[in-house]
Amino acid sequence: MSLLAIKDKILEVPIIQGGMGVGVSLGNLAGAVMAQGGMGTISAANPGFMRAEFRKKSLTANLEQFAAEIKKAREMAKGRGVLAVNIMVASSTYVESVKQAVKSKVDAIVSGAGLPLELPALVKGSGVAIAPIVSSGRAATVICRSWLRKHEVLPDFVVVEGPDAGGHLGFSQEELAEGSHKSLKEILADVKEALQPFAEKAARAIPIFVAGGIYTGRDIAEYVKAGATGVQMGTRFIGTHECDASDEYKAQFLQASEADIILTKSPAGLPGRAINNPFTKRVAEGRVAPNWCINCLQTCHPKETPYCISEALINAVTGKADEGLIFTGTNGWRITDIRSVKSLMDELMHEYALHMGGLING
Repeated sequence: MSLLAIKDKILEVPIIQGGMGVGVSLGNLAGAVMAQGGMGTISAANPGFMRAEFRKKSLTANLEQFAAEIKKAREMAKGRGVLAVNIMVASSTYVESVKQAVKSKVDAIVSGAGLPLELPALVKGSGVAIAPIVSSGRAATVICRSWLRKHEVLPDFVVVEGPDAGGHLGFSQEELAEGSHKSLKEILADVKEALQPFAEKAARAIPIFVAGGIYTGRDIAEYVKAGATGVQMGTRFIGTHECDASDEYKAQFLQASEADIILTKSPAGLPGRAINNPFTKRVAEGRVAPNWCINCLQTCHPKETPYCISEALINAVTGKADEGLIFTGTNGWRITDIRSVKSLMDELMHEYALHMGGLING
């Protein structure tokens, strides 16, 4: 299996573990994935939620815990893998989180939920790889043109997120409900075409990782054969012992059926995919007034927001399922057991190798 260079770091397997917040992918999960040669990703979405001072001094709590989770992942990985962080553009502490990531010397920053047009300026001179999350060739073009014109840089890699992903989605509610969006393969082809002139100008490849609905090693092989460099997988890693979420959180996936995976609205102004539960039913019926606010999203207006997304995600990850929002990709219902990250990645890479070698047909 060929190795992939991300700047000066080596990715041994074509897998990025997707960033999942709040508290689902922190240092434990990221470090375990790195230890197997993959790219582990820590979510910058309120990692300090477990600290006593979180509600009164959320920025301090988040940045200190963010740094602690990065250190933990490094120690677990023991020199293997690539360490990434996922930072949402829509976050009100986007700049501070990026600066902390740079200070903590992460390998890569993956950024979506908006266009990360100012990211290059925030990491200038650090050597940190930067990657936008896009859902169209148009978005990739806008970002590349802006980065090239303003900062004379291009993405070190790109994550292409399709309509089957979990959490916030880069499609309209109507597109998702009606199925009028492009498939992930179509979006991949669109983004590859959009990136080609930029790659030619830079005289280097821009690796593309696809995300959304990737579940098996066969899926990985399918998209690599279609032109992707590798994949980003989030939901599948929830079904691991090392996932940072509570056992109660993971149990919701073991109990879910395919019919339980629904689309819901988010205060971030984007549709999201989640497990249907008493909380999502309450949201569908009307506003769930926040009990507290830490001004976590730039786009949120506390007096009007349909609910507090931080409160909902924290409730979920700590085991208060009926009061929480449980984001998932379309395949969340397929998780039937909890296993180790090593066991999962060994299985994925075995299946991937078989399908890439043409030993399995159909």
